[in-house]
Amino acid sequence: MNYSIIDFLTLLGALGLFLFGMKLMSEALQKVAGSKLRNILSAMTSNRVKGVLTGVLITAIIQSSSATTVMVVSFVNAGLLSLTQSVGVIMGANVGTTVTAWLISIIGFKIKISALAFPLIGIGFPLIFSKNKKLSSWGEVIFGFSILFIGLDSLKSSVPDIHNSPEIFSFLAHYTNMGFGSVLIFLAIGTILTVVIQSSSATIALTLVMCNNGWLPFELAAAMVLGENIGTTITANIAALVANASAKRAARAHLIFNVLGVIWVLSIFPFFLNLIDSVSIMVSGNSPFKINSAIPIALSLFHTIFNITNVLLLIGFTNLIVKIVTKLVPVKKEDEEFRLQHISMGMLSTSELSTLQAKNEIASYANHTKKMFGFVKKLFDEKNEKNFNKLYEKSIKYEDISDNIEVEIASYLTKISEDVLSTSASVRISSMLKIVSDIESIADSCYNLTKACKRKFEQKPPFIKCSVDNIHNMFGLIDEALETMIFNLEHDYHLVSLKKANDVEKRINKYRTELKQEHLNNIKTKKYTYQSGVIYNDLFLECEKLGDYVINVSEALNEIKE
Repeated sequence: MNYSIIDFLTLLGALGLFLFGMKLMSEALQKVAGSKLRNILSAMTSNRVKGVLTGVLITAIIQSSSATTVMVVSFVNAGLLSLTQSVGVIMGANVGTTVTAWLISIIGFKIKISALAFPLIGIGFPLIFSKNKKLSSWGEVIFGFSILFIGLDSLKSSVPDIHNSPEIFSFLAHYTNMGFGSVLIFLAIGTILTVVIQSSSATIALTLVMCNNGWLPFELAAAMVLGENIGTTITANIAALVANASAKRAARAHLIFNVLGVIWVLSIFPFFLNLIDSVSIMVSGNSPFKINSAIPIALSLFHTIFNITNVLLLIGFTNLIVKIVTKLVPVKKEDEEFRLQHISMGMLSTSELSTLQAKNEIASYANHTKKMFGFVKKLFDEKNEKNFNKLYEKSIKYEDISDNIEVEIASYLTKISEDVLSTSASVRISSMLKIVSDIESIADSCYNLTKACKRKFEQKPPFIKCSVDNIHNMFGLIDEALETMIFNLEHDYHLVSLKKANDVEKRINKYRTELKQEHLNNIKTKKYTYQSGVIYNDLFLECEKLGDYVINVSEALNEIKE
């Protein structure tokens, strides 16, 4: 056997080129689709069937089930999708990823695509430098597509031919004649390869090339494909490591769904392979058990029929899967993350009634920001480094969630405003948009206070007692202002009273002025260090700014009342 280390590195290089092309094309397609992907996910997941179709569509578009599932996990983490909705999309992503196998089987092996790859690069490469972002993204799509198939062509030529290297077959023979044990071994190989490469599409491409070159018989290649279905779930589970409980549950649901599919198909493996053989003979006229060149098409059939059948069998058990993952990833009630509770981006009811849904969602959003301020108070007093860092990370995550929720509520309100509305409804929506913006600004202020608390925690010496007491007093006033704001949001708008809200706002402003004057005197007398003074000053000024956003909410509510 004349196969050197250079040949092996060439094989790795070809695989790397394929992966790079896949990554570039996938990311560019996501750029081209832009916010439409989010809108599709939000609007088309109102039931499990729509969720599955959404998963198929998005994965077929962006050519990466991993990208889809990671996106789904991030949306669940941000509260934009429920766990039940996410399971449907993940099921669909498994079907959508079969498009890659078909592209490779039909175009990669039947057509000399590499001959067109360089002319395509000639078209796509100049577009990448276009000032038009969409045109530039399309250039990346064409360029990535070309690189992908150049990589595939290199893979085909880098994998040694079985006829010229019989030693490889004798090596594989040790593992191919163990009956069902061989199936399990190659299933494990498929899983491990996908975990290592982090792309089921790349592993499937490698499997198809090995089959085409006579390395693997059809049944063991099918076992590798099953392993790839398990290995691809690892990406989403890795993404969920730093996410909240619901996102972890979504990732676990992906794993359970794929593992259950592998279990049932293994229980009828010989029968299922015979079924695929029959379909393959009908489609191509060749049996994958007899002709190596027939394996790529048969393997694509196996991949597609398996995933579609798995969805049809398990879609009715979505709620059961949700219950299982909820038990597998328990969470204390107080640790549950905020998510959209009252609105969805699907079909709306009448616009007049939709404003009521938005009102309830805005009240929930306000409670979310009040919880963020609760983190600030705890951070200010926390002395333990481990506890501080844990609470700090949670607070930062809440700010990211807040940004996403603002976009979703604002998008919902904008969609309502596109319909014919009464004058009062138009005023309500306009005021609600102001309120949502101000609540997000409250969250931004909480974020700034969180950063200031971190600087306080890290600096030495610590705050003097009078500074700590003054900030506690200011926090108390902000708490009172937030409670008044939330009361006004949760009750009928006609009951809104600005009197109490204005009273708290005046007291916050007055106290800010007193602290500012006292602070200047303390700096002159060197009562505390300049560094402590800067942080102290930032804290009470940011609190006053937060109070301004709070009163803005009540004033906007008063506009609705009038």
